[in-house]
Amino acid sequence: MDGERSGDVERRGDVERRRRPVGPLVRRILRYTLLVVAAVVVAFPIYITVVNALLSPQQIAARPPTLFPVHPQWGAFRSAFTLGNLGIFLRNSLLVTVAITVAEVATSALAGYAFAFIRFPFSRTVFVLFLATLMIPMEVTLVPNRETIVALGWFNSFPALIVPFLASGFGTFLFRQSFRGVPRDLHDAARLDGYGHWRFLTRVVLPLNRPAIGAFTVFAFLGAWNQYLWPLIVTETNGVRTVQIGLRQLQALSINQTNVIFAGTVLAALPIFVILIVFQKQLVRGLTAGAVKG
Repeated sequence: MDGERSGDVERRGDVERRRRPVGPLVRRILRYTLLVVAAVVVAFPIYITVVNALLSPQQIAARPPTLFPVHPQWGAFRSAFTLGNLGIFLRNSLLVTVAITVAEVATSALAGYAFAFIRFPFSRTVFVLFLATLMIPMEVTLVPNRETIVALGWFNSFPALIVPFLASGFGTFLFRQSFRGVPRDLHDAARLDGYGHWRFLTRVVLPLNRPAIGAFTVFAFLGAWNQYLWPLIVTETNGVRTVQIGLRQLQALSINQTNVIFAGTVLAALPIFVILIVFQKQLVRGLTAGAVKG
């Protein structure tokens, strides 16, 4: 009897050990399946845009649609550069975007540090005013800002595209919240070692908050690169206009050449893909910061 009972116990143990991995395995399969589906949904429009840039207009209009270019038409990219002058527009956008991104990161880091570590009168009131700027839609300020640009004599110039965006309320809020995660004891120890505000910011605070800096750099770059309405109302010549306006003009010039329009769209999106690849790790860490404790 004892032998039979021990055999039954061993068999039950084997059955339980076989069943245990099934639950986690199913969850893992479901998780990866959902990730693959989400990746396909997100990447499919990008893939179709690239494919249409390599097809002829007749192939794009054909039904059923072509999902893979058998004979790629690389000339569409050359036509987008020559016909739409995208080289000039890309240069302008790159200049404006880099200037805005660098300025927003610098001013937001300085303001965030001030709100996090420096005590001054009415600091909370000033910080609330910074947050209030996030509640005002850009469309509300378009007319007065344009009138200010015209009064300063900056209409149709690069300062008109750059100066209004040298600071960011969102960036100040993001850096202030991130910098407050630096232990106060570390700040006191740095002061005892003779560190001033500038040395403490550059040698301690910024290195400890690289994920937040990387994430905001990506957001600032995307916001500046994708601007359309503001550059449209403060510029009038192609010498200073940005790539989003250039794509609109390319669409008007290439009504019967849809592949050229798609090629211009791909060229305009290349800097975005580059910045996302370069700051991928910092972006993921910045978005997940504080999500996991321990």
